[in-house]
Amino acid sequence: MKALSHRERFHLEAAEGWLMLGNPSEAHEELENITGESGCHPAVLSMRWQVYAAARWWEAAYIVAKALCDLAPLSPEAWICQANTVRNYKGIVDAWSLLLSVVNKFPKDAIIRYNLACYGAQMGLLEEACGWLVQAFELEESVQLKLAAVYDPDLQPLWDRIGRQRIFESKEEKQLPALSKKG
Repeated sequence: MKALSHRERFHLEAAEGWLMLGNPSEAHEELENITGESGCHPAVLSMRWQVYAAARWWEAAYIVAKALCDLAPLSPEAWICQANTVRNYKGIVDAWSLLLSVVNKFPKDAIIRYNLACYGAQMGLLEEACGWLVQAFELEESVQLKLAAVYDPDLQPLWDRIGRQRIFESKEEKQLPALSKKG
């Protein structure tokens, strides 16, 4: 695929700027200035997907995400876009199935495994979710991913379960005296 022209890169960067400012409608308008073959450039499709997802235009995002996967089937980011769209457009079970179908194609991708952990936790598959999260952490040892996991509401069922298990398994917890009231 040919490189984007200076004018097309300008519109792409302007769309990114509008999106960063929280205005997906203006970002969409900028992308509409990129026409022809360049409109199918992976960078343009990726930005278009981000705009549609930010605007919660899930049907359009789904079409773009499928096109991204067809155009770049070896891109884990394309599959993650599609799974995130499927989650919002069709449901979490379909998103889970989609990522399970491609996870082995990307043995070194932490984010696919992280998303599988999130989906699993939301579906109540806590042991599987924990396994996927451990794999994600093994592949991506960054503090950012671990912090994201701590605060990710999708993983809350997992954290709740781990916390309950520790309380009930801890001998020290069972021996704590009742809290006294001080007046």
